[in-house]
Amino acid sequence: MNYTILLSLFMLFSSCGKDKEVNIPEEETSNNGPKIYQGLSDEMLLDTIQYYTFQYFWDGAEPNSGLAPERINLSGIYPQNDQHVVTTGGSGFGLMAVLVGIDRGFISREEGVQRFEKIAGFLEEADRFHGAWPHWMDGKTGKVVPFGQKDNGGDLVETSFLAQGLICVQEYFKTGSEKEKQLSERIKNLWHGIEFNWYEKDGSDVLYWHWSPNYAWEMNFPLEGYNECLITYITGASSPNYSIKADSYHKGWARSGNIVQPSSKYGYTLNLKHNGNPSAGGPLFWAHYSYLGFNPSISSDKYANYWDINVAHTMMNRAYCIQNPKKFDGYGENLWGLTASYSIKGYSEWEDGGGRERNDLIASDLYLGYAAHNPDKDYGVIAPTAALSSFPYAPDECMKVAKNIYFNLGDKTFGKYGPYDAFSIEYNWYPRSYLAIDQGPIVCMIENYRTGLLWDLFMNCPEVKEGLNKLEFTIQQ
Repeated sequence: MNYTILLSLFMLFSSCGKDKEVNIPEEETSNNGPKIYQGLSDEMLLDTIQYYTFQYFWDGAEPNSGLAPERINLSGIYPQNDQHVVTTGGSGFGLMAVLVGIDRGFISREEGVQRFEKIAGFLEEADRFHGAWPHWMDGKTGKVVPFGQKDNGGDLVETSFLAQGLICVQEYFKTGSEKEKQLSERIKNLWHGIEFNWYEKDGSDVLYWHWSPNYAWEMNFPLEGYNECLITYITGASSPNYSIKADSYHKGWARSGNIVQPSSKYGYTLNLKHNGNPSAGGPLFWAHYSYLGFNPSISSDKYANYWDINVAHTMMNRAYCIQNPKKFDGYGENLWGLTASYSIKGYSEWEDGGGRERNDLIASDLYLGYAAHNPDKDYGVIAPTAALSSFPYAPDECMKVAKNIYFNLGDKTFGKYGPYDAFSIEYNWYPRSYLAIDQGPIVCMIENYRTGLLWDLFMNCPEVKEGLNKLEFTIQQ
């Protein structure tokens, strides 16, 4: 059942048996965030989280392109003047979030079509490098915004995240009205134009992350597993025009089988070696980004059952936080989840040079860092996306975190665009800031838990079926 969130009145029953009217989330009118309503049912809480987080990609979208801004700081402070910069990968997640918004009645189907037409027009004219978009683009012009000095060209991983979203949009509208069918074709042509095989770097048996017209392959980052890049190989194999070799997957991504190196901790086993070899798995977004469309619950190959991989990864991350060896305040069954996010980092890592005191760094939005947190790199920072995007893997455990973030921590951790990106109870650090790549998976993975919408769209795409067959995946029907 779809729920209409805005200005809706729901009847709840309190534990003492009295009728209780609860007016749940109203249209946002200020940066102070929505009112926190106690007593929401589990379903209504998920509606609320999805609705406000979806708004990052709707009301919060960059106006000209319709795409997702890299970041939104409710403080209004942008030290790098980058509020107009849009992110390719986060926009792919945003496309999928808008589909959820349509399906749940947050917006009308026609409103969604209009937004997707704007996005398609922008992407058709934006900078591309052998079909791949850059990591960042100027939302006003479509020109590349360098992610780093030599990272000023195509970013194949970010592009594959976008392709995952484009495929879902293609499938959602392909049997609709004539206007929707035309949109579906435009969207299909966009991802069909990605020259995945160019990024095999002169025929080598592995994909490379970056290529620049100025620096060629100098970034030199081969995509070897295991990390967040599985979807890059899946979309690459699915391309009808520029398909990659199966050998690139097996010899490159899977390291000629050496990706299989089981490790166990807290009673769970990861069968694939996580890059960097962290003791309890890498940052938890590795269990999310490739799986917004690709359904791990029905997918396996000669190396792994991907559902088992992601459940183990989630539960190991959770178990570490419950054990809490560094004794950070707040960690436990109701608050866990380490992933890449804004961060206070470790204080020893700050290179400020200005003589600021520790509390000054904590308190200021100007000093937001960024870190890929995991059990081997834990600074006391919890990112809501870690648990909330893991709902399919551990729904009961994730619901405890959702309730704590919304009901107990309230407006410290939940604002205009849903849960804030990251916070630390230990250091009383609650920045009112968001990142697209963390907000998108919340909407999408909660929806996959509830209805399987995005999984069904992606997995039923004919090109994807052919790509998975090429890579020798076994798909349960």
